[in-house]
Amino acid sequence: MLGPVILAASRSDRMRRLVSAAPVTKQVVDRFIAGEGVDDVVPVIRELAGQGLELTMDVVGEDITTPAQAAAARDAYLELIDRLKPLDLGTRAEMSVKLSMFGQALDGGHELALANVRPVVEAAAEIGTTVTLDAEDHTTLDSMFAIHEELRKDFPQTGCVIQAYLFRTEADARRLAANGSRVRLVKGAYKEPGSVAYLDKHEIDRAYVRILRALMEGEGYPMIGSHDPRLIAIGQELAHRAGRKLDEYEFQMLYGIRTEEHLRLAAEGHRMRVYTAYGTDWYGYFMRRLAEKPANLRFFARSMLTKG
Repeated sequence: MLGPVILAASRSDRMRRLVSAAPVTKQVVDRFIAGEGVDDVVPVIRELAGQGLELTMDVVGEDITTPAQAAAARDAYLELIDRLKPLDLGTRAEMSVKLSMFGQALDGGHELALANVRPVVEAAAEIGTTVTLDAEDHTTLDSMFAIHEELRKDFPQTGCVIQAYLFRTEADARRLAANGSRVRLVKGAYKEPGSVAYLDKHEIDRAYVRILRALMEGEGYPMIGSHDPRLIAIGQELAHRAGRKLDEYEFQMLYGIRTEEHLRLAAEGHRMRVYTAYGTDWYGYFMRRLAEKPANLRFFARSMLTKG
């Protein structure tokens, strides 16, 4: 059970310094992070779009401690939108945002996050695309869902993320499916207590299937966030049973993971969206990728031993 240990390390300043200083870190991080700035990521966007893939862009960074930092995060997304405009990709390139980046954890954070994310959603709509609100730890979700509901009054295409390992998610999924929301379903990648979340992998997988069935049978737009071949196959079967056409749901996978599967699904006519992160504050995002997939951790540890 290394995952919880790694998730705890993602909040450790000492581990941040150790991992960041390792000579091999950049080699491994580059597998998951598309670049440090918007100039780095625009060629990546063009390349993936040229392969028939869609994208959701994430400017990484969660440790916001001041309103000025939250405003800077907002401005980073506005810069991204400005650079997306001439590419004319519409919803083929959307954005994912973590409300913690917009000041959610600060004093008056709910109102601050809403005030900062609204202009991003507005600017995205102006170029024909949209924004999805990422889910974070369970203590933030009531605020996230309230902001999602508020934004959908003017921008009904605004999406949100739900996490299969939380006990509350089946009820959240039924509510969101009934009101026609765009919903990305993931397993979950935060350290959560057994009082609010399933801790057993098989229980999480079973919950994922139950929740995905509810989304497919509902009125919304399901986004299947998984690299698990079994869950991908189940997603296809549930979509077929629900009578959904290929453009009435989509798959989402992380940049740098199972890239051949990205291309295979797209070649079969599925909407396949690549979650593409970039930025300099990569540590928390990187550590969660290690926690999610043991092979990633083994690769990193082996590299540190042989090249560190």
